[in-house]
Amino acid sequence: MKKIFWLGLGITVGVIAARKVAAAKGAIGPEGLNRAVGKMSDAVHDFADALRENMDQREGDLRLALGLESEKQSSPRH
Repeated sequence: MKKIFWLGLGITVGVIAARKVAAAKGAIGPEGLNRAVGKMSDAVHDFADALRENMDQREGDLRLALGLESEKQSSPRH
């Protein structure tokens, strides 16, 4: 019974290790690098869009507060 337990445990550990190695190879290879760069590029693009949108909104608020624009003129510029 002990031998069957240890055999099953060894097979399980071997399968898990093989899957981890295959996943690591996929992440390190060219396809994995392209995916990582694509995700990073998307994140930077989304951050820049959110930053621009908030800057435009804040600029409109400041112009309105300083009296440089009336409320009718403070439409977003695109």
